[in-house]
Amino acid sequence: MTSRHHHVSCMLLAVFLLPLGALAAPQANLELRDGWQVQSSSKVTEKGDVLSTAKFSPQGWYRTAVPATVLTVLVNNQVYPDPYYGTNLRAIPGTSYPIGVNYSNLPMPADSPFRVPWWYRTEYDVPAEFRGKEVWLDFGGINFRANIWLNGRQLGAADRVAGMWRLWEFNVTDAIAAGGKNVLAVEVFPPTPNDLAITFVDWNPLPPDKDMGLWRGVSLTTSGPAALRYPQVVTHFASPSLDVARLTVNALVTNATPYVVKGTLKGQIESLRFEQPVELAAHESKTVSFTPEKYPQLNISNPRVWWPAELGEQPLYTLDLEFEAGGQVSDRATIQFGIREITSEMTPQKSRLFKINGKNILIRGAGWSSDMLLRPRPEKEEAEIRYVKDMHLNTIRLEGKLEDDHFFETCDREGILVMAGWCCCDHWEKWKNWNAEDYSVSAESLRDQIRRLRSHACLLVWLNGSDNPPPAKVEETYIRVLKEEHWPNPYISSATQKPTTVTGDSGVKMTGPYEYVAPAYWLEDTRNGGAHGFNTETSPGPAVPPVASLRKFLPEDKLWPVNEVWDYHAGGGEFKNLKVFTAALNARYGEATSLEDYVEKAQLMTYEGERAMFEAYGRNKYTSTGVIQWMLNNAWPSMIWHLYDYYLRPAGGYFGTKKACEPLHIQYSYDDNSIVVVNSLYKEFKGLKAMAVVYNLDLSEKFSKSAEVDAGPDSSKRIFTIPKIDGLTKTYFLRLTLAHEAGKVVSRNFYWLSTQPDVSDWQATKWYFTPISTYADLTGLQTLPKVELKVMSRVEHLNGKDTSRVVVENPSPHLAFFVHLRVTKGRGGEEVLPVFWQDNYFELMPGEKREVTATYRTEDLQGASPSVEVDAWNLKK
Repeated sequence: MTSRHHHVSCMLLAVFLLPLGALAAPQANLELRDGWQVQSSSKVTEKGDVLSTAKFSPQGWYRTAVPATVLTVLVNNQVYPDPYYGTNLRAIPGTSYPIGVNYSNLPMPADSPFRVPWWYRTEYDVPAEFRGKEVWLDFGGINFRANIWLNGRQLGAADRVAGMWRLWEFNVTDAIAAGGKNVLAVEVFPPTPNDLAITFVDWNPLPPDKDMGLWRGVSLTTSGPAALRYPQVVTHFASPSLDVARLTVNALVTNATPYVVKGTLKGQIESLRFEQPVELAAHESKTVSFTPEKYPQLNISNPRVWWPAELGEQPLYTLDLEFEAGGQVSDRATIQFGIREITSEMTPQKSRLFKINGKNILIRGAGWSSDMLLRPRPEKEEAEIRYVKDMHLNTIRLEGKLEDDHFFETCDREGILVMAGWCCCDHWEKWKNWNAEDYSVSAESLRDQIRRLRSHACLLVWLNGSDNPPPAKVEETYIRVLKEEHWPNPYISSATQKPTTVTGDSGVKMTGPYEYVAPAYWLEDTRNGGAHGFNTETSPGPAVPPVASLRKFLPEDKLWPVNEVWDYHAGGGEFKNLKVFTAALNARYGEATSLEDYVEKAQLMTYEGERAMFEAYGRNKYTSTGVIQWMLNNAWPSMIWHLYDYYLRPAGGYFGTKKACEPLHIQYSYDDNSIVVVNSLYKEFKGLKAMAVVYNLDLSEKFSKSAEVDAGPDSSKRIFTIPKIDGLTKTYFLRLTLAHEAGKVVSRNFYWLSTQPDVSDWQATKWYFTPISTYADLTGLQTLPKVELKVMSRVEHLNGKDTSRVVVENPSPHLAFFVHLRVTKGRGGEEVLPVFWQDNYFELMPGEKREVTATYRTEDLQGASPSVEVDAWNLKK
C-alpha cells in the first residue's frame, strides 16, 4: 500500500509524440462513481470478508454515487430534510450539542446515528483489458478511518488507514477479477475530537456526521511494472528580463514488482525532448529529476510567462512523461503547468511581500469555504472562481479546506493565486495532545497534499499553521517534507505574526477585525487590522443576503424581524448574532422598518465597508502588503462573511469590492481627505485627469477640483486633498472620476459621507472588532426625493453566453441613489445566476445615462427570455 493522489497518474493520451518503443496497450482508468450502497454498521451483522463478496445481497441499504458523506447519502435518500433550510439541521439526530460551539472538538452525542462506522459497498465489472497489468485502487479522501475489503480480502485496516487528508493507493493486481464482477466494501469510522479531520471553526455548523465517509472519488487505474506519479515542473528565471526560464522536471517512479526494473523515463514539453535511464529496486519508489544543468534543452528562451489575472496572460504548457521498460510503455502521465516563479521577502517593517516573476504584487483576496456536506459542484466552483476574477481579486485562501483538482486547474486557467495551509481550532493545532499516530498522519497528509498541489501555477504559499505556528518539532517535520517533495513556493509558519524558533518572523498578521467597524477604521488603525502589513483574515463584518436569497432558506414566519433563525445562520463563538451590525445600521442609516428596508441598508453598509477595507490596503501599498477578506463564500446560506451569497447572488459587498480593486482606480481617504489614484498594473498611464466634486444632499455643488496625473506602474499616488468645506449638509456626497486625455472615464467612485463622522472607541478594542462610540449620521439619505428611471436593454449571443447591454437613464431632477439591476428569467421571474455585471449599485445624476453589461450562460435562462429589472434606494415604487 502506498499513499498518492489518484488523478494524475495513468492519464489516457489520445496522441503521444515521443518516439516510443514497442507500443503497449494504453493505460486504463475506471472511475467507481455510481452504484454504491451505504448502511450503518449497527444494522449489518456481517463483516467485511462477507460484505465484499457477491454472495451478500444488501437489503434496505441507501443508494448513492461517490463521493458523498454519510449525511449527504441520507439527505439524498430523503431520510432527513434539507439541512440548509431554516433549522432543519437541528432536527437530525446527533445535534443536541449547543448552537455555535465548535462541534469538531466535542464527542458525538449519545443519540447520534453517526457514532458507529458506516459501510460503503459497490459491485462493478472490471474490463478484461486489465488482465496482465498492475492494477491500482485509489481513494481520494476518506474521513476518517477505514477497513477496506475487495473480493473477500482485506486491503487496509483502520489502524493504518487514517487521516482525512491522506490519499490512498493499493496495488490490487492479485485481488482484482479482470473481465468479471468485483465487490468493494469500505467500513468508514467517524472522526473523534482527537483526530486530524475537518472543522468549520466559527464559520457555520459542522454536520452531525462530521462529514464522515468517502468524501472524494474512488478509481481503478493500470500500469506496467513501473508507475509514474506526481509529475512537476519548477521554474527559475535566469534574469529579471524573464528571457530564459530554467526548468526542472520531477516525477515519482514506483516499482510495483518484487524484481529489479530497468527502463527509461522520457519527457516532452512541446518540441523539447529529454530522457534518462532509471533503475528501480524491488518495490522501490524514487523521485527522478531532469535539471537544466544536465539537460540544457530545459533552458527555454523567450518563454510564454504565466501571470495572475489582469497582470498578463495565463499560458499553460503540457508536460508528457512515459516510462518505458522491456521495450514497452509501462506508464504515462501528463500535466499542464505555467512558467512562473513566486518568491517573497521581508519589508523594512517586517511584513511579507510576495513577488511574481520578480515583481511586487499586493495580495488582495478572500477566504474560501467548502460546501457544508463537502458536495463536489464543479460548475458552481468555476462560477465562484470567475467571481473572484470579476471582483479584481487575485487570491483565494484555503484554511484547511484543500479543494479538488478541478479547483486548482480552474485557478491555473483563470490566473487566481491560492494560499493553502492547515486549519485552526481543532486537533490540528492541539499539539500538546498529539500521539505517535498524529505525528505520522500530519506529516504524511502534508506529503500527499504537497505532491498533489505542487505542479499548479496558481499556488502562492503554504501555511504550516493557521491561528498558531506549530511547535519546533512539528514545524521542522513539515519543512523537511516540503523540501523532500520539492515545494517550489514560499512557506510560512502560520497565518499569525507569532515568530518561531525555526523560521523566525512570519511577516503576516491575524489581528482582526471580523465584526463591523467604521469605514475609516482601516486607515486610522495603526496597531491591529488596519492597512499595514499582511492581514491573512479580516472583515468589516456580516453580509446579509438580498431578500430573494433570504426567502430560500428562512421560513416565511421567520423573515422579519431579525430572530433566532437568522442567528442560527450567523456564525459561532463571538459571531452568533447580528447585534453589532444591526446597531450600526440603525444608528447610521436610520431604524430599519421592514425586511426590505433592513436588507437595502445592509447592502449599502457592506458596499461601503468592503470598499473602504480594500481601498485602504491599495492606498498604503507596500506598507500594506496583503489583505484576505474573511470570507469569500459560505458553506451554507449565511448572514455573515461573504462577498456573494450561497446562491451566487452578488450584492453590496461584491460590488464594493469590485469597485475598490479595479486595476486603475480613483479613491477617497477617510483619514486625511486625500484623493488617491491607485494603479495595480505593471504599466504606466500618462495624462490622466482626476476630478472631484462635493455635493450637498440636494446636489448643490460645494466644491470641485481637477488635476492631471501620471500613474506609474504598480503605484499609489495622492493627487490632492479635499479642504474643509463650510455649509455642508450633515449627509453629503463626493463624486470622483478618472479619465484618459480623450475624456473616456476609466474609473468612477461615489461616496456618501457625513459631517458627523464615525468615531472609533480605540480603548475598547477587542480581538474581533473596535466599537464605535459615535456613529456617522447618514440618515439624510432617507429624505432623498423619489425618482423614476428609464431602462432599455438588448441581448447579444456568443459562444453559449448572453450579454445584456442595459442603458439606464435618470430623467428626473434628483439623484438616483444605489441603482441596482437584475437579469431575470422573463418579467417577474427568478434572477439569472451566476451573473457578471460590469457595475451595479451605482448612482445616476439628474439627466445622466449609463450603459452597463451583464453576462450569463444562455442555458441558465432555462428557455425564458431575459428581462432586466431595476430598483434603487429612492426609486418611486
